[in-house]
Amino acid sequence: MSILVGAHTRLVVQGLTGTEGTFHTLRNRAYGTNVVAGVTPGKGGLDVEGIPVFDTMAEAVGRADANTSMIFVPPRSAAEAIVEAVDAGVALVVCITEGIPVKDMAAVRSYVRGRETTLVGPNCPGVISPGVANVGIIPPEVCMPGRVGFVSRSGTLVYQIVHELTQRGVGQSTCVGMGGDPVHGIGFIETLAAFEADPETDLMIITGEIGGDDEERAAAFISEHVTKPVVAYIAGFEAPPGKRMGHAGAIVTGSTGTAAAKAEALEANGVAVARNPTQVAELVHATLA
Repeated sequence: MSILVGAHTRLVVQGLTGTEGTFHTLRNRAYGTNVVAGVTPGKGGLDVEGIPVFDTMAEAVGRADANTSMIFVPPRSAAEAIVEAVDAGVALVVCITEGIPVKDMAAVRSYVRGRETTLVGPNCPGVISPGVANVGIIPPEVCMPGRVGFVSRSGTLVYQIVHELTQRGVGQSTCVGMGGDPVHGIGFIETLAAFEADPETDLMIITGEIGGDDEERAAAFISEHVTKPVVAYIAGFEAPPGKRMGHAGAIVTGSTGTAAAKAEALEANGVAVARNPTQVAELVHATLA
């Protein structure tokens, strides 16, 4: 079993006809993802290697029965693309686009809240359920099917840690790159809840960063609602206060949001916290042994 994407996924790609959209869509399809449509305004009626292109999301959902959207639309239009996908009624929107203004995403998050659509991203690598479906840019070559659920603010750390898990023969049920922007869709808590409910996920990994309080809130949620083992890593133990490290949300202000504070909160609630990415795979392997 998997969460978010799987055999049920019927994918429409907003921005399919762009260079990045075409490249990653065809890779996703080659992996086995059921890509049913693309959307590019003004290019309806065309196709990309057999994938029909529509002018609107409403057409893609109505005529191709799409239930999941992947967005490669430029930043200036990406917020509108998310809203269009939500209005069309898809169950899942995965927004790969980075550089969307915070004020635009604040409005989008408010719009999505309370609706039936789950948003992943923006500025994220997407979601992969190894061996079943890939919606995004996570390289499937480093993944293998298994029973470890993984959610991360950092896409690069997904690639590295998943590769090290696979090298140790530890497969993954689903890997979720939630994105590192300060305003985003699905977070640690929602993903942990889904993995907790998934009978084919035995252990969870969360990879966080400095800045914000997502990890502290996840620690409190784990204490009250999670029964499965959790392993974590926080990037930025050596980051100086006031310095942005990588993602827009990865900045420490004052005494909060540091890697040490996040690690302390997680460890206080029974989570094993690695001090480097390689140690994550070691802790997972030892826990499952």
